[in-house]
Amino acid sequence: MAADLSNIVKAYDVRGVVPDEWDESLAELFGAAFVEVTGATAIVVGHDMRPSSPGLSGAFARGAAARGVDVTLIGLCSTDQLYYASGSKNLPGAMFTASHNPARYNGIKMCRAGAAPVGQDTGLAAIRELVEKWTDEGAPAAPEGTTPGTVTEEDSLPGYADHLKGLVDLTGIRPLKVVVDAGNGMGGHTVPTVFAGLPLDLVPMYFELDGTFPNHEANPLDPKNIVDLQARVRAEGADLGLAFDGDADRCFVVDERGEGVSPSAITALVAARELARNGGKGTVIHNLITSWSVPEVVRENGGTPVRTRVGHSFIKEEMATSGAIFGGEHSAHYYFKDFWNADTGMLAALHVLAALGGQEGPLSELVSSYDRYAGSGEINSTVADQAGRLAAVKAAYGDREGITLDELDGLTVTAADWWFNLRPSNTEPLLRLNVEARDEATLAEVKDEVLALVRA
Repeated sequence: MAADLSNIVKAYDVRGVVPDEWDESLAELFGAAFVEVTGATAIVVGHDMRPSSPGLSGAFARGAAARGVDVTLIGLCSTDQLYYASGSKNLPGAMFTASHNPARYNGIKMCRAGAAPVGQDTGLAAIRELVEKWTDEGAPAAPEGTTPGTVTEEDSLPGYADHLKGLVDLTGIRPLKVVVDAGNGMGGHTVPTVFAGLPLDLVPMYFELDGTFPNHEANPLDPKNIVDLQARVRAEGADLGLAFDGDADRCFVVDERGEGVSPSAITALVAARELARNGGKGTVIHNLITSWSVPEVVRENGGTPVRTRVGHSFIKEEMATSGAIFGGEHSAHYYFKDFWNADTGMLAALHVLAALGGQEGPLSELVSSYDRYAGSGEINSTVADQAGRLAAVKAAYGDREGITLDELDGLTVTAADWWFNLRPSNTEPLLRLNVEARDEATLAEVKDEVLALVRA
């Protein structure tokens, strides 16, 4: 019977504990399977700062090169820097990272040429099947007469920085003081090069690359991980703070008071700027748990909002089919047509800096017009029977006056003054609740009622 890799091959990537769940020998098989499934003749490979990343990415490169494929190793990079390399070279790519997971984890985010995503339906399931088969039977030798591919090294950081700065004009902004918390992740590698030459007074925090995350977990969406940044912004009297996750593809923003700015408000702000850049025309994608303010701002600025399921493969797919100019998620992932439809927190950060530096007011004032409602953030409940609890909530709201239900992704219940979405986690026995309302009192009332049903 073939090996079962379902515990490490997730919906969008490979992820697991090293060496318990996967190791360099498996990485080599993934490299061979990746080129088999994509039909690549050349690929690009990068990695983050985790202790296991250089060995795993090198093994993947060996597996690919043995099948006649030329490999460009770009070494230490952020995930969006890997997307830049894949997009600019028009080659499939693989990024070795486990994003914000603890140090013992690692993973692979894979893409086709032009940074097109590889998910379960776009090649990941086929890659998994091959690796499972080869783990059991041994990988077949490369076809007779195959010349092993070359493995070369290249630094893509300067090109990545130039590409991003070519998309947002920061030359005329007023000087800004910005605190950046890299969380010992790849932001410490990319920020100095991207910010070089801009009118910014940079205050770096935790820029030392360290995959053991000695200061805090590199997940800025968890409030406890931005406490240091908030305090430093206030202490420095800075204009804003930025926090990147471990592989620096997500960026979270803190205003001059040290208050977190919701990713929905950032989505709305960037959407307005991208629409202005495109003559007030264009489609903007948002997932179904971003704020009501996002589609409102898009329409006010002449654009067409399109609502999708949660998850980057859905957003990227919709971006490609609709020709959307921009997309944003509640999780601080931001997608740009001018960046091969891929996500880059760095480009979103440059938009925030340009918007703030292009006027005199503080960031809190600037984003207030994009932050119009009270939101709960994501509240997780551990439940044994996800389907049963979802059904109970649906039954409770199904026949109420003035309520609409939809099941695009979990259950979304909408009223005149509030909405909530309740959806199951793909990987854990959790239900995730997001609530939004026109005021805090309504928010509290709806949240308490739904949680009582979920946790009954």
